[in-house]
Amino acid sequence: MKLVLQRVSSASVSVDGCTESIGKGLVVFLCIEKEDTQAAVDRYAPKVAGLRIFEDDTGKMNRSVKEVNGEVLLVSQFTLAADAEKGRRPSFDRAASPDLAIPLYEAFIHSLQSTGLRVVTGVFQAMMRVTLVNEGPVTVILGRKKEEE
Repeated sequence: MKLVLQRVSSASVSVDGCTESIGKGLVVFLCIEKEDTQAAVDRYAPKVAGLRIFEDDTGKMNRSVKEVNGEVLLVSQFTLAADAEKGRRPSFDRAASPDLAIPLYEAFIHSLQSTGLRVVTGVFQAMMRVTLVNEGPVTVILGRKKEEE
């Protein structure tokens, strides 16, 4: 599982003319890979909800998205599984097939929602237009690197 989190002041996702948006919070790009199981959801969803990357009153990154009453825009993004080390065309072999990825993607949504967060999503396998205003900018990457597996 690979995730890219961006701290935002606002963000939206549009699919076929329908737009969903959030205010202050996180945009989470989520990639489910072939080896992923429910254990990855159980590890990373609470991490996303509790990661202290929002500033407190002194300007120190000491608050989570939940603590700042933020929202989450979750977007499935299989391209995070890209391997472009060889040649000029990325390989996406590590990305999970929809029959594995969709249930884990949905479980991730439910796990975030169970923490009390408002979660807005894109549409799995759809062409999406994501717009965001990155605050900081703050971007955090989660997930094991290929070499560490």
